[in-house]
Amino acid sequence: MDGEVLTEQETALYDRQIRVWGVDTQRRLSKAHILVCGMKGTVAEFCKNIVLAGVSSLTLVDDRVATEEAISANFLIPPDENAYGGKTLAELCCDSLKDFNPMVRVSVEKGDISSFGGDFFDNYDVVVASCCSLATKKSINEKCRKLSKHIAFYTVDCRDSCGEIFVDLQHHRYSKKKLDENIKCQLQYPSIEEAISVPWRALPRKVTKLYFAMRVMERFEEVEGRNPGDVSSADLPGILKLKKELCEANSLNESHVPDKLLERLVMGTREFPPVCAIIGGILGQEVIKAISGKGEPLKNFFFFDAMDGKGIIEDISNPESGS
Repeated sequence: MDGEVLTEQETALYDRQIRVWGVDTQRRLSKAHILVCGMKGTVAEFCKNIVLAGVSSLTLVDDRVATEEAISANFLIPPDENAYGGKTLAELCCDSLKDFNPMVRVSVEKGDISSFGGDFFDNYDVVVASCCSLATKKSINEKCRKLSKHIAFYTVDCRDSCGEIFVDLQHHRYSKKKLDENIKCQLQYPSIEEAISVPWRALPRKVTKLYFAMRVMERFEEVEGRNPGDVSSADLPGILKLKKELCEANSLNESHVPDKLLERLVMGTREFPPVCAIIGGILGQEVIKAISGKGEPLKNFFFFDAMDGKGIIEDISNPESGS
């Protein structure tokens, strides 16, 4: 990126945001390549934000067809079913995103993301995974980590009125302002597998209950071979049984994973659009910080629950490994 400058057209188009975050940040954004897997409502909000910010390219991966549930939270999908024409979710969203900023190359990659090799991910600076199994998230994260370049990896999930973001920036260097000077800082991140493998009993007592609830849901879907969010009220007894087993295995009081919270996550399978906007906005900000190297990024989980309106950052790392 060093030595490259913005074109006159880019400078004119992004004039207002250049005044906010500077020419250097805009220059870095204009050279960044983003990969997104899973076009949920939250991801649609993120894509809109990052396209408007002016990245170089955005590639979408999601071969699913549009459903009534997808339309309810994803504003990128046309409400007119006649416009679908057999297109996948990624293709429908791609068509809409191109209208937001013609200077950003928006494209679609077809195929199963879990089958893509490391060379494929080497083409990107940021990878965002959603709507995929825990095993797939771990696999993508591991492939990104094995590459020589540092790829920023994120997962995002919204269930009912709750949302979660996971961040892995590996070894990240950044600057932040303190009084009138820029301070150079660095953070070491664990992979998603390392983070969720930290024993529950080793975590601080005040870790949000939503962290544990999301892990129970994730584990249930993994054990049952379900797609993310493919649960119903009929699964609640099995999920509560699994919660009890996990709490006992981790020496954690069951009160840390309230039954009422799990019931909300089970019953509210659809995304809540206002929460999508909040989580998608936060994710967009974090990706911009990662690309620019300016501002302290969150480490390494972010949670939001519309019931209390709180956004919580949790550092779920293994203290023994230093990450």
